[in-house]
Amino acid sequence: MATKFKIGDRVSWNSEAGIVSGTIIKAHTTDFNYKGYTHHASDDDPQYEIKSDKSDHIAAHKGSALTKL
Repeated sequence: MATKFKIGDRVSWNSEAGIVSGTIIKAHTTDFNYKGYTHHASDDDPQYEIKSDKSDHIAAHKGSALTKL
């Protein structure tokens, strides 16, 4: 089972630009469309929307890609 996070948690993740940090703003437990792609999520493996600390960029990631800060 993947690590679960909650809204407001600060996390970091690896991106093309290196390590990025941000704050979780939304948790998904069902499949959802984001930036033209269907992201698969479930109660056991949720996906999270995270707002970057350095920009207004929003990213969507599974918990396995995130590290709590």
